Amino acid sequence: MAKNYTEKETQHMLEAYGASPTRDTVDALAKEMGKTVKSVIGKLSREKVYQKIEYKTKRGEKPITKLEMTQQLAVALKGDAERLESLTKASKQDLLYLQVLVEDMLWEMDS
Repeated sequence: MAKNYTEKETQHMLEAYGASPTRDTVDALAKEMGKTVKSVIGKLSREKVYQKIEYKTKRGEKPITKLEMTQQLAVALKGDAERLESLTKASKQDLLYLQVLVEDMLWEMDS
């Protein structure tokens, strides 16, 4: 099997990425070495140094799944999460609204 990267190229990639572990560095390395971005990411992954970019919402928050939202609702209401699983078919906006209503209700009960 032919090697895609020489030892010197690999070392250069590790040093460059180690100094600045960003997607811009990956793009620059790919362009500089005449490789695809996927190839560079693959090599960095095999070298166990690649840091996957964590997806953020438009507001800069970590996204939450509808399943996680329904599980949080079940905990807040002291209910059975499995029985609320069908709520995952609702829109995310509706689930967010339901969460707000439940939080408000619980807050009023504590006041």
